[in-house]
Amino acid sequence: MGPMSGPIDVLGLTADEFAAAARFALPSAAGIAHDVYRGLFRTGRLDFSAWPLTAASTAAWQAAFRAHLMEVARVVDEDGPGGLTAKAILRTHDGYEIECVRIPMRVGGERESHTLCLSSQVGCRMGCTFCETGRMGLIRQLSAGEIVAQVLTAWTTLGWSPRNLVFMGMGEALDNADNVVQALRVLTDQRALHYSHERITICTSGHADGITKLAALGWKRLNLSLSLNAADDARRSSIMPVNRRTPLAELQRILAAYPQRRNFTLGVNWCLMPGINDSREDAARVAGFCRPLGRVLINLIPYNPGNAPLTRAPDEAEIERFVGWLREDGLPVRRRITKGRSIMAACGQLGNVELRKRRAALRTPV
Repeated sequence: MGPMSGPIDVLGLTADEFAAAARFALPSAAGIAHDVYRGLFRTGRLDFSAWPLTAASTAAWQAAFRAHLMEVARVVDEDGPGGLTAKAILRTHDGYEIECVRIPMRVGGERESHTLCLSSQVGCRMGCTFCETGRMGLIRQLSAGEIVAQVLTAWTTLGWSPRNLVFMGMGEALDNADNVVQALRVLTDQRALHYSHERITICTSGHADGITKLAALGWKRLNLSLSLNAADDARRSSIMPVNRRTPLAELQRILAAYPQRRNFTLGVNWCLMPGINDSREDAARVAGFCRPLGRVLINLIPYNPGNAPLTRAPDEAEIERFVGWLREDGLPVRRRITKGRSIMAACGQLGNVELRKRRAALRTPV
């Protein structure tokens, strides 16, 4: 390990990586590193007061390492039939705002549980036309520590206890694959938050390089979910520009090669948009795309109009009709109940309108 240029963010390190960094920076106190690390993930604080360290040693620790939770700018919530959906607007150290969402779930139809929807970027460069974040453009990547900080902030500051984590917030997770993978190593560390891979889902718009990189890790228990939304190249390229780089046939080949455990199920997300992707032919194309992919589950998501809607939200009859067509074609379907639409926390609604306006003003000649 080479010389350090500044404090290292412990939230971006596994326990063993932190211990190695401590041995390099502070050899005389490295023996307490694992205990300090466990304490950080229990309390949200990097605390050295429990050990008999000299003032000089404590100052050296504080100069070498840092661990900052996200600042909670505000929380908005919506109560619905499925429970309370809450969106936390979190502020980064350099003043940007990102969003994560606490989604109520039911376990076995009885016990209430929660999923935390995480952001991986400030903005996004995928440019999906139905997505608020996509209209922001990519401002910057989140570090591994900032990704982990969202989860630890949820636990220790907000009092949330998410059972599952899904990378489906702001940004394309696999466009920031290195930081997301490192965050996964931390989140699954037994001395950190100890999530299992089965409790984590990576959602992608079809980022081919990122899927290949994820597959190379061989993590067969990690869940993967694809946002499909159109199953012909012309339509998909018009609403999801990523398709111009990786057309459907190539994406299909990459997904078919993804390592699968015996009970692995690929999630295929379909945002149902009236007049855009809700025809009988669209349903048949979905079935054709999924046929070589093994076990799949279609997550049907009713379109949530944002600040610049492409169309209206589908009505109940349109949703049921499309679900019926998919099932006729042999596809298992789970209809997503819309949660958080009134607080701009539903699928496709995360994004900072004011930041987008400021960026546009900066690009406008005076």
